Amino acid sequence: MKRVTGIGGIFFNAKDPAALRAWYRNHLGIDVQDWGGAAFSWADGAGQPAAGTTVWSINAGDSGLFSPSRAGFMINYRVEDLAALLQALRDEGCEVLEKTEDGEYGKFGWVMDPEGNKVELWQPPPGQ
Repeated sequence: MKRVTGIGGIFFNAKDPAALRAWYRNHLGIDVQDWGGAAFSWADGAGQPAAGTTVWSINAGDSGLFSPSRAGFMINYRVEDLAALLQALRDEGCEVLEKTEDGEYGKFGWVMDPEGNKVELWQPPPGQ
């Protein structure tokens, strides 16, 4: 079974999200949207557009999005078969969080790494 196939997103907390988003927009040229982040489109080795995006987003530090982790970040990894991977991780003794989500943006599940960082696993909807 193929496990991680790419990075779907990078999310981090900020004490002042609006100011930090403005800093990234003004100094690094990231096209921060009203929802608080940007979506970077993928390209193949020749620079041609490819299916997929990587999301980059800044959240309020008190959002609770990364709970139970106390880290100020979370990385979202793309996977092909979320249910199979979560079961494999359970079988390997990993701390898999019970909650999963299935919606218009795909399927999501979470596992804690050995240092207590919450890792998001994402199975995109078909065609993405």
